[in-house]
Amino acid sequence: MIEKTNPPGLATPNGFSHVCITDLPKTIHVSGQVAYDREGNIVGENDLGAQTTQVYENIRTALAAVGATMDDVIKTTLYVKALDPEKAKIIRQARSSFLPANDPPTSTMVGVASLAKPALLLEVEAIAVKR
Repeated sequence: MIEKTNPPGLATPNGFSHVCITDLPKTIHVSGQVAYDREGNIVGENDLGAQTTQVYENIRTALAAVGATMDDVIKTTLYVKALDPEKAKIIRQARSSFLPANDPPTSTMVGVASLAKPALLLEVEAIAVKR
């Protein structure tokens, strides 16, 4: 069982759920993914929307390799270089096609000063539970 909920005592979330409860044993942790293509080249230099799309494609690829899908994701943590409200909006829009709109995972978005390489704008970790 996986149950995602938004308690009435918390603000209505924008593109994520506040709480996820699971009693399933197979948990998948996907390490922080950045906007590298298959050859290790940075996709979308200076383009946060393009980098977000590549990051979520990478997460989807990692999950598929172990028989999971984006619907199995229960938690994401986003690290955004120099986070501001406009960047958050760009990220939410770009990731929306990867996550179920009516049942999104829990999520945390954190602003950071830098990532592994100066051209990287976003890194995302994911936790999934295979249903």
